[in-house]
Amino acid sequence: MTSIPPEQQALEWQQLLEQFPAEVAAQVKELADIHRVTLATYFYDQMLEDQEANRFLSHDQVRTRLHGSLQQWIGQLFSASADRERLLALVAQQKQIGEIHARINIPVHVVLRGARHLKHEFLALLLRQEIASQQKLQCTRLIVATIDQSMEIMSRAYSDAHDRNSRSEEGYRLFSVAQNIGSEKERQCSAILNWENEVMFAFAMGLSSVQLPRMVSSEFGLWFRHKGAYAFEGTTETEQILQGMEHIDEELLPLFNQSDRSAEQRLQDLRNLREQTKSIIYHLNNLFEQINVLESGRDALTRMLNRKFLPVILSKEVAYALHTHRSFAVLAIDIDHFKSINDSHGHEAGDLALQQVATLLSNNCRGGDYVFRMGGEEFLILLVDINENGALGVAEKLRQQIEQERFQMPGDRMLKVTVSVGLALHDGHPDYQRLLRRADEALYEAKHGGRNRVVVARG
Repeated sequence: MTSIPPEQQALEWQQLLEQFPAEVAAQVKELADIHRVTLATYFYDQMLEDQEANRFLSHDQVRTRLHGSLQQWIGQLFSASADRERLLALVAQQKQIGEIHARINIPVHVVLRGARHLKHEFLALLLRQEIASQQKLQCTRLIVATIDQSMEIMSRAYSDAHDRNSRSEEGYRLFSVAQNIGSEKERQCSAILNWENEVMFAFAMGLSSVQLPRMVSSEFGLWFRHKGAYAFEGTTETEQILQGMEHIDEELLPLFNQSDRSAEQRLQDLRNLREQTKSIIYHLNNLFEQINVLESGRDALTRMLNRKFLPVILSKEVAYALHTHRSFAVLAIDIDHFKSINDSHGHEAGDLALQQVATLLSNNCRGGDYVFRMGGEEFLILLVDINENGALGVAEKLRQQIEQERFQMPGDRMLKVTVSVGLALHDGHPDYQRLLRRADEALYEAKHGGRNRVVVARG
């Protein structure tokens, strides 16, 4: 979902309000003020009866905090005027609510269901008013349009925040494997072999099957169930390892040292255990190999592609452009005055700025485009199948989006950030390094020409 600047959202809200006479807005405002307690009570009565919504609510929460917050929101929502500053504040409020919903993981459809309940009760109250039919119709339109406008802004903010949260969750998934993938791989393979040796020793000592150490409770079993399975969630190998551990614990180990087993059968039991252990190690190695390939091509902080795959991708796009006679462009992007962000606010603030810029760049590019972090405060975007005018439009939009965004800093501080952009269109030259040099030269010109601007490479 492409982000919309707050100014544009405020303008859309202003245009909505201007469709209605002042007396209609006044009638709706009065109705909201008089009945906001009733509306809030009805809303939470309905939501608390909803099994899914009830997971996020409690009667105590409603009484102590949420009921009052909803009353205040209703009053502010229907007190909106066409004043631009007040509308910008109202837009910011809806975005903040959407971000909170994302942070606490309330599904969007649950929020929309609540809005439907709210509209239903509001319109029921309106129908009981003794006003002219035409004015009642216009009030109905205004109520529905206002709540829908709020929900749209909330949903967009939810989507943006959810994307950021997903990136953070992916980072944690990888962190839960280990900060050093190579040493973690060796540690876990060693843990499997240590467990196998414990089983062999217990078997040799004649312990009964119930006394043999279970793999699921071993050092490896605990790590994989609580960290590895989460980090590698969704892969075939993860399922095979989990099934393998269950097979060992539930089927193979119970056979050990049973009195009715022959010597040959006991030897086969050991062989089966060894083969199953080797299979688990094999699948584990595959998982770590996949992570190595993936992570060596991604920037750890921003989750963007790093330089590793840039030559391959550029070579492919150059070949495609030459074959199809289509063009593509690269945008060299640099955060303005980034050193001063680190110096004034600390490196944590610098990292947050980089992550938020990366998210904005990613969210405002098409599925076929590529976004790279080149290092430091530098990014590069490859725009596929595009001409110069189209690329310039994308570059200007990105610059404006970043300029208009309020960046969240530690301690709930907000920061304004701008970027300089150098744009170079592929001109048919087979060497992509020439294209990168032209983009860098345009970026240099943008930064030395005042920053916060886009410069197109010429010649």
